[in-house]
Amino acid sequence: MFTKLYRLIKYSFQSFWRQKLLSVATMIVILLVLLVFQGIFIFGAIGESALQSIKDKIDISLFFKPDVPEDQILAVKTEVEALDVVKEVDYVSRDQALELFKERHKSDEKVSQALEELGENPLSASLNIKTNETEELPVVAAYLNNMVPDELVDEVSYNEDNKAIIDRLTAIIAVSEFAGIILALFLAIVAVLVAFNTVLLGIYSNRDEISIMRLVGASNLFIRGPFIGLGVIYGLLTATLVMLLTIPLVYAIAPYVVLFVPDFNLVSWFTNGFVMLYLSQLGVSVAIGVVSSMIAINRYLET
Repeated sequence: MFTKLYRLIKYSFQSFWRQKLLSVATMIVILLVLLVFQGIFIFGAIGESALQSIKDKIDISLFFKPDVPEDQILAVKTEVEALDVVKEVDYVSRDQALELFKERHKSDEKVSQALEELGENPLSASLNIKTNETEELPVVAAYLNNMVPDELVDEVSYNEDNKAIIDRLTAIIAVSEFAGIILALFLAIVAVLVAFNTVLLGIYSNRDEISIMRLVGASNLFIRGPFIGLGVIYGLLTATLVMLLTIPLVYAIAPYVVLFVPDFNLVSWFTNGFVMLYLSQLGVSVAIGVVSSMIAINRYLET
C-alpha cells in the first residue's frame, strides 16, 4: 500500500519536473481562476459589511409634541415593539435629546447662545425605530401615521432615499459578484483545457512506459494514478501560492477598507476565515487539476 503510494507520488513529481514550463503555464492559469474567486470572497465580505452598516443606521424617528406625558410615549413604544417587523425601539427623552444636541453642536457658539436665550428645552421626545429588514420601513411608517393619534405626534421622520441607496448598493454587489463568477467559470474552463493539454503531452512523452505497463497487466487505475497525482500537485501548489499572495494584499488594502467601511476589519475577517478560504481554494484548484488529468488519461487509454 505504502509502496504504491510512494511510487504514485514519485512518478507524479517526475512528470511535473519533466515539463516544467508547461506545468508553470498551467499553474498560472489556475492561479488566475483562484485569484478571481478570492476577489469575489473578499469583495463580497466588504460589500455585505457596508450594506449592513448602512442598514443599521437607517430608522424611523417618531417625534412627539413637547407636552405629551412620558407614560403615553412609553405606551406607544410598547405598542410599536409588539410589531413582528420591528427589531428595536429606542426612547430618547427631551433631556437626552437636548444633551445630544449640545454635544453635537458644542463647537458652535451661536447655537449655545440661542439655547441660553430660549431658557427652556425646545426639543421633543422621540422614538427611534429599527426594523428587521429595510423593506419593512415604509410599512411601519404608514402604521405610525395611521394609528398614533395626531395630538401626540409632531412628526414621523423617514427618508425614503435611504432605501433607494440600499437597493442600489445591493444591486451593484449582486451584479459584481455575478460578473466575477462568470469570469471565474470562463477562466476555469481555460485552465481545464490548458491542464488537459499539459497532461496529454506528458502522457505521450511517457507512452512507451505506459505501453509496457499495459503489457505486463497493470490496471488502468495504476496507470492513471501518477497523472491524477499531477493534477493534485497543480491544485495544491496554486492554492498555497494564492493564499501566500493574498496575505500581503489583505494587509495592504485593509487601511483603505476601514475608510470605506469603518465597522469592518478585513485582517480579522481574513485571519478568522483563513482555513475555510484555503480549503475552498484547494478544492477548486484540485478539482480543475484532477478533472483535466482524468479527461486526458481516459482519452489516451480509450485510443
